[in-house]
Amino acid sequence: MFLRQVWVLLHPPSSLVIAARKGISPPIGSVSQMAHIRLGKKEEGRNPLIKDFVPLATLDDLVFGGWDPLSPNVLEAARTCGVLDEKDLAPMAAELEGIVAMDAVFDRTWVSRLDGVRVKDLASKWALTMALIEDIERFRLDNGCDRMVMVWCGSTEAYSEPAACHETVDAFEAGLKADDPAIAPSQMYAYAALQSDVPFANGAPNLSVDLPCMLELAKARGVPVAGKDFKTGQTFMKTLLAPGFKARMLGMRGWYSTNILGNRDGEVLDAPENFKSKEMSKLGVLDTILQPEVYPELYGNIDHVVRINYYPPRGDNKEGWDAIDIFGWLGYPMQIKVDFMCRDSILAAPIVLDLALFMDLAHRAGESGVQEWLSFYLKAPQQRGESDIEHDLFIQQTKLKNTLREWMGEQPVTHSEVG
Repeated sequence: MFLRQVWVLLHPPSSLVIAARKGISPPIGSVSQMAHIRLGKKEEGRNPLIKDFVPLATLDDLVFGGWDPLSPNVLEAARTCGVLDEKDLAPMAAELEGIVAMDAVFDRTWVSRLDGVRVKDLASKWALTMALIEDIERFRLDNGCDRMVMVWCGSTEAYSEPAACHETVDAFEAGLKADDPAIAPSQMYAYAALQSDVPFANGAPNLSVDLPCMLELAKARGVPVAGKDFKTGQTFMKTLLAPGFKARMLGMRGWYSTNILGNRDGEVLDAPENFKSKEMSKLGVLDTILQPEVYPELYGNIDHVVRINYYPPRGDNKEGWDAIDIFGWLGYPMQIKVDFMCRDSILAAPIVLDLALFMDLAHRAGESGVQEWLSFYLKAPQQRGESDIEHDLFIQQTKLKNTLREWMGEQPVTHSEVG
């Protein structure tokens, strides 16, 4: 049996899988499980499910584990977060309670609005990182895992820039031993995963695997990495809408975005230093899609504003408001208003599942380093080599499916044929 670890600090990914196994609900939102992929020409009629086309691990192959600085098990975390109603948790309660969290590496310097209570008490960052490596190996042995994947679902850390300790693996290891303040907990987890030959995907906007030292380590160990920041709510809408405006050559004067949310993510992002990490992730989308350097008369003077507001009554049901100012012929202005009342964790859970399954597939395919073909799932995807980062959701989808086609010996689909 193929088993792997998915690092979950939030409960929805494991709940999604357990619900699917029990026949309670299909994993809606999961491309790997629900989407079909066209092969060859349209008239051939070959359109299998992705999960039947590529040798993905099945949902029955998965076991879950992780670290949590607050909750002792996934059931308690689920009840605390309030994403799922008790009637939906009840059929899964025993299995969720059985997923016991390990004590976490936590540093309030990086997440000032939380106070970890289930944390490792060791003398140095090096010792903490070695403890994470031991946790991974213990989990591997205890659960009979043949393969493992780690997905960062933790809180957004305070904004930081790469430092000297991030330049090389040797420098990073020296920084761990010297307790370098520039090394964040997420980077310690990433290092531990890569040293354990475990693929690592970063679902938050902070620096982790998008550092020279981690890319060096990923290449040396032959391990895939992907990041960063799950594309769930407002940015998902931007990557849907902005390509349409550009396709029709409609101009844009401004895009104002604000969010209200009341979950733990909102509490953390209420701190300015943590919000800056998220802001940088969100702001990078439009320029790449609209290409203002190519179309200065259409997109060369955009006011792009992003705000996030912590509003406890909203809970996990995030609300994203967008005011979009576009213009057409003769400069006549038009406005579009979007109010996306979404459930953030419900959107994120299938992304975690897909990233875990696809990262495992990439590792088995002999891939290592940045998996740019998984940009489809990420707000601020890492680039591979000198190529430009692609944010257009539809181009990202084509890249994802064509990668799978090529790996399985099928021709890429260009949609150029008639019929």
